[in-house]
Amino acid sequence: MTGAESSEIVHDVVVIGAGAAGVGAAVALKHAGIENFLVSERHTVGASFDSWPAETRFITPSYPTNSIGMLDLNSIAIGTSPAFSLGVEHPTGAEYASYLRAVAQFFELPVRQNTDVQEIARVDGGFRIDTPVETWHAKHVIWAAGEFQYPRLTGFVGSQLCRHTATIASYEELDGDDFIVVGGFESGVDAAYHLAYRDKRVRLFDKGCPWEDESSDPSVALSPFTLERMREDQFVEQVELFPHTTIESITRMDAMYEVTARDGHRLQTRVPPLLAGGFEGGHQLVADLFERRDDGFPLLSEHDASTIVPGLFLCGPTVRHDDHVFCFIFKYRQRFAVVAKAIATSLGLPAEELEEYREWGMYLDDLSCCGVECVC
Repeated sequence: MTGAESSEIVHDVVVIGAGAAGVGAAVALKHAGIENFLVSERHTVGASFDSWPAETRFITPSYPTNSIGMLDLNSIAIGTSPAFSLGVEHPTGAEYASYLRAVAQFFELPVRQNTDVQEIARVDGGFRIDTPVETWHAKHVIWAAGEFQYPRLTGFVGSQLCRHTATIASYEELDGDDFIVVGGFESGVDAAYHLAYRDKRVRLFDKGCPWEDESSDPSVALSPFTLERMREDQFVEQVELFPHTTIESITRMDAMYEVTARDGHRLQTRVPPLLAGGFEGGHQLVADLFERRDDGFPLLSEHDASTIVPGLFLCGPTVRHDDHVFCFIFKYRQRFAVVAKAIATSLGLPAEELEEYREWGMYLDDLSCCGVECVC
């Protein structure tokens, strides 16, 4: 580190991302007694949720159940509840973004909005974080960049001709009466539902059949909220399902789009097909700082840290431990206290307030029950 660099303020922690994971992790840092930290957000707090299609709602229900020792499923901080704050059971993305902003304001989180992190480098036992306007230095970094702003746009020949569902501001804005949706998990069914509600014909393709998956793990099976909507008359009448049908290519011929499936199905539509193929995830931007698991996700220590870069932690839906998938807020928030406690311990802080997290069904030092499918 040069003399000029060493004169810069060194933060104990810099959190990258101010979505559900970033805000939740930052609150946990405060509860751990850590004050010298910064939250960086390239847009605004909750921007990913603000970008959801206007009609899309949380598939996990919100209830203000703090009084019986349980967090609202969609809360990211103890003592808060989107249901109580918003007065809705299934918030829209815009509503949830307002909840995140309220939490950030209440806990007086030091958020730098509209600041894009360009590079993170390991220097002299810490980190240098470069932005267009300034350079920060930190002893620890929490990567909480999320997924929604990084849609997966590949997967088959011609996928670039599709419009990813993450880029749709509202299904009401889409012209046409005959739609093809590729991908039958939550976002694909959500798109089909809202189009069917507007009397549009929809043909929905999926390489599997998630609407008939018998698993009780919401990470791999459709939610009851989604299954219930699939049974509505409008959906049944307007949506044709093509399970176990892998799309091989999409081509454009004059004003028509032709969709070819591996089993020989060929369909045409005048409307650009909609792609609901999931997300690459923000962790891809720092992939070189983590070892990789066989499934491509970052390999983490028991404290959700990189196994090759000390002091770098991961929070959010891309956290994986063995076969435990933490893709929902109510799953990955269990790890906030784990990360906060590990950082507090390295700084010599007792982190006594974090014991309250254990009482609220969150975890401090192990993986017991975290993310595990359970039907009692």
